[in-house]
Amino acid sequence: MSLIQHLLELRKRLFFAALGVLLGAVGGFFLFEPAWAYLQSPMRTLAHAKGHGLSSINYTSISGAFDVHMQIAITIGLLVSSPVWLYQVFAFVVPGLNRREKGYIFGFFFSAVPLFLAGCAAGFFVMPHIVELMTSFAPPDDTTIIDAKNYLDFILKLVIATGIAFVLPVFLVLLNFMSILPGKTILKSWRWAILAITLFTAIATPAADVLSMFLLAIPMFLLYFAAVGVSLFHDRIAARRRAALEAGLASA
Repeated sequence: MSLIQHLLELRKRLFFAALGVLLGAVGGFFLFEPAWAYLQSPMRTLAHAKGHGLSSINYTSISGAFDVHMQIAITIGLLVSSPVWLYQVFAFVVPGLNRREKGYIFGFFFSAVPLFLAGCAAGFFVMPHIVELMTSFAPPDDTTIIDAKNYLDFILKLVIATGIAFVLPVFLVLLNFMSILPGKTILKSWRWAILAITLFTAIATPAADVLSMFLLAIPMFLLYFAAVGVSLFHDRIAARRRAALEAGLASA
């Protein structure tokens, strides 16, 4: 294909991806009320515990409520339409890859996307706990007034960070399959991995809620050691193939 044909193909893929996100955002616009009610539930619980008026979410500008409404709608649209725009990305990239590269990319895609969504779900699970922890540092008689947009940004960053944390083991396997990171190197770093996962889950959950910390840490431990097992198994198969190839060359 010529450069112009590539640009036309890219324009077509971007159009369908944007159309999918737009349609998803329209649906998300009508789902704003239940979504925002769930995201505000920690603050409502806190307000009920501290007394009416001592904890609240506020809009500090005229367009603040509209901005929050649109941000939630677009976020829902991105999640709902993810199969559409992800397919458009792969439909544009895959024709230029060889067979081996396609296998790596498709394996990464079909494992990373479910893990990312599972991580986001875990982030939503621990979100009320982290909000409760952060706001608990305010003295009992003080008023906790939170800007709605900052509150939403904080929650989305927490959820996305948890989703990315669930996908990191897949990156380790991908680097191993590309012969960049040996499985033994990943295994030797297990102490640092356990420490990093423990610190992450301790930050994401309050110290008093040990159960939530373990519920978040256990799947991350399992994913890490699953990545180690897959990498070691792949290294063993690759070593056998190299030995067979060298034996064949020697006999020839």
